[in-house]
Amino acid sequence: MKLILFDIDGTLLSASGAGRRALGRALLDVYGTAGPIDRYDFHGGTDPQIIRDLLGTAGLPAAEIAAREGRLFARYIECLESEVGDGARVTLYPGAAALVETLAGAETCLVGLLTGNIEAGARIKLRSTGLWPRFRLGAYGSDDADRTRLPAVAARRAEVLVGRIFRGTDIVVIGDTPRDIGCARAFGAACVAVATGRHSVGDLAAHRPDHVFTDLTDTDRVLAAILDGGSGGQR
Repeated sequence: MKLILFDIDGTLLSASGAGRRALGRALLDVYGTAGPIDRYDFHGGTDPQIIRDLLGTAGLPAAEIAAREGRLFARYIECLESEVGDGARVTLYPGAAALVETLAGAETCLVGLLTGNIEAGARIKLRSTGLWPRFRLGAYGSDDADRTRLPAVAARRAEVLVGRIFRGTDIVVIGDTPRDIGCARAFGAACVAVATGRHSVGDLAAHRPDHVFTDLTDTDRVLAAILDGGSGGQR
């Protein structure tokens, strides 16, 4: 059995900047500053790390950031609900839904999420797509600010769910950034990279994922890459 872990933003969907706008509003409301949010690279980061980077750059001490973090995330979720609304501006990338549905229906696959979003934020972004119920588990930014620790979180939850241990290339991380690739490598997992975010096929290939695709439209080829145990290639 394979544990298949999808990133969200840039991999499955675009929320048209809703997360950045919501976080900016929440930071201003709770801390009085959003730091250098307009030029900060969110891609592949976890929500807690993004917040700490932005506020640290703005000069706030770590203790002050931590003291209000709970309030910040509560306000962020309120703002994100408002920004996402009915999901009209949430767009699934080509092939994403078909791939998730195919994997979710396969007895040999356990499908989950590995994302820098906090869990509540992930649910809001995915809600209008109809895909949320297809993910049987997740590892989120709310579990750990360090993305490289999230595969272990997902593996533990998968073991509890199905009663077997997942190691190494039993796990496949699917993402759109070098951080997704690095996260997989840190755990010894396989990685399928997809150039639907800001990084090109060439950018991603330089970080040596097992496979890299321009998008997820060719379900059969992507599925074969996911299931092949990690022999590299580009599509």
